[in-house]
Amino acid sequence: MNDDSSSHSASSATHPSLMARLRDLMTDNIADTEELIRVLRKAQRKKVLDNDALSIIEGALQVSDMQVRDIMVPRSQVVTVKASDSPQDILPVVIEAQHSRFPVIGDSLDEVLGILLAKDLLKLALNDHDERKFDIKDVMRSATFVPESKRLNVLLKEFRENRNHMAIVIDEYGDLAGLCTIEDVLEQIVGEIEDEHDTEDEAFIKQLDESSFTVKALTTVEDFNQHFNTDFPTDEFDTIGGVVLSKFGRIPQRDDSIVIDRFTFKILNADNRQIRLLHVSLSHADEATEHEY
Repeated sequence: MNDDSSSHSASSATHPSLMARLRDLMTDNIADTEELIRVLRKAQRKKVLDNDALSIIEGALQVSDMQVRDIMVPRSQVVTVKASDSPQDILPVVIEAQHSRFPVIGDSLDEVLGILLAKDLLKLALNDHDERKFDIKDVMRSATFVPESKRLNVLLKEFRENRNHMAIVIDEYGDLAGLCTIEDVLEQIVGEIEDEHDTEDEAFIKQLDESSFTVKALTTVEDFNQHFNTDFPTDEFDTIGGVVLSKFGRIPQRDDSIVIDRFTFKILNADNRQIRLLHVSLSHADEATEHEY
């Protein structure tokens, strides 16, 4: 045996693998996800895992319990183009929205015919291209439809297998409920993914219906106040997640809820360090007393 092999064997004996150290912590049978998370957090405290690794693992575990309706872009915020639109109609929409994919609809929002990729419009930039020959039906891709109740881990697997990046979300009647992208799912695992086109407040607050919303925990208190006409103090916390966290007095888990002022805040996604995503709904007047400012 050469010196390198001896050195490697000695190093392995001195520094057991990550899996070996995790096995040492898992002395008891793990009955559920919550117990597994407790073991993983113990591993983090013992420096077996770093904070980022634990955050990603927790995000991946929570994705299996989340549904598309929890994170989808709601119907009211979906940007579409019509199959009958001319290039002159389509290009301003694409330029303003700065998205890479757009549902193509027929006569109504509920008639989704396909998906237009913004890059497929590049040929219109050629000076010698005749726009009169452009037909959106020649370039649009087929659309993938999923129910609101589909689990995010299942959707992510389908995205990978089918190489799709966007799914059209439909309700129980087959009507458009919203859309969900692969980036939306991945953000639940690794946190915010920003590109050069993202703005600071883009889609931080998504309205689901008349009285309920999904709100990213990183939404500033100032933006939350402006959107909901509230007056949460801005001197102590920068984000609405910080406000909610302070009221819990601990790191909450998924599905934990709390009433603050006239709102019920329900945790949709959180890791060992922070809240990521909230479901916010208007509370009944008689409930909104315990945590008023």
